[in-house]
Parts: sequence; C-alpha cells; structure tokens
Amino acid sequence: MNQNTHRDFGKFTTLVALTDEKTALDILPQFKSFKIMTGKVGSMDLKKVISSVETAAKRGDIIDGDIYRETHSLYHAILEALQGVTRGDLSVGDIMRTVGLSFSIVRGNPYDSDDEGEWLAVCFYGTIGAPIKGKEHEALGLGINHI
Repeated sequence: MNQNTHRDFGKFTTLVALTDEKTALDILPQFKSFKIMTGKVGSMDLKKVISSVETAAKRGDIIDGDIYRETHSLYHAILEALQGVTRGDLSVGDIMRTVGLSFSIVRGNPYDSDDEGEWLAVCFYGTIGAPIKGKEHEALGLGINHI
C-alpha cells in the first residue's frame, strides 16, 4: 500500500457505487485485495435500507454477524452514509420521501501499518424524493468507520 491509500478509501468505495467493481479497480488497482460488495435497495422505510445492507454484508462475508464490533462498525458506516443521502434528516417515509439506491461496501486496511486495523466504508448513490416517478433527484452518501 502506498502512503496515501487511506485518502483514496472513500473515493474507491464511491467509484464502486457509481460504476462497478471492475471499473473502480481499473482506476485504483491498489484496492484489489479488499473485500468488495454491491447491491441495490429501494424503500420508504430506512429500517429496510439498513437491514438490506446489513444482510448483504453478512451473506457476502464482508462482516461476521456473530462479532458485535463488525456489525456495530457497519451500522455506523451505514448511518453516516444515509446522513449524506437524506441531508442530515434520517427519515424518508415519515415525511413522504422514498429512496432508490445502489450501494457499495468495502472492507480492508487502507493504511501502511497493519496496526491501524481494518475499516469499513459504505456508499449510497441513487435517488431520493417524493414517491412519484420523476419527482426525485440524485443523492450520494459516504460513511467510513473502523472495526
């Protein structure tokens, strides 16, 4: 890993959400050893968004669901990313908004020292708005947390 990789961890996670794993790795190949997962979720209920990402991370072996600190780290990365999507107001259905999002989850150690441990990043990209087709706009959110 080069000295500035940690500065590209969020950029890489965002590129995966915006494009795909292969394209992101073509641009930032230093992340090829990291665990990467993508998915899609749409809902008027943020609990469903959160649980969809958590379920995908567990099924995709990004986290071990039996280890609390891994689930806890993912939860906080998801919440931070959702803050970006919802502009700081963590609600959608209650205020007549819906989301349609692609997401990426990336896990690894972006630092030179192994002592820094592993980190998780979650990025959402998609739409948020009134639950009427064509009444939504793009949104992007990124969350990074240590394990």
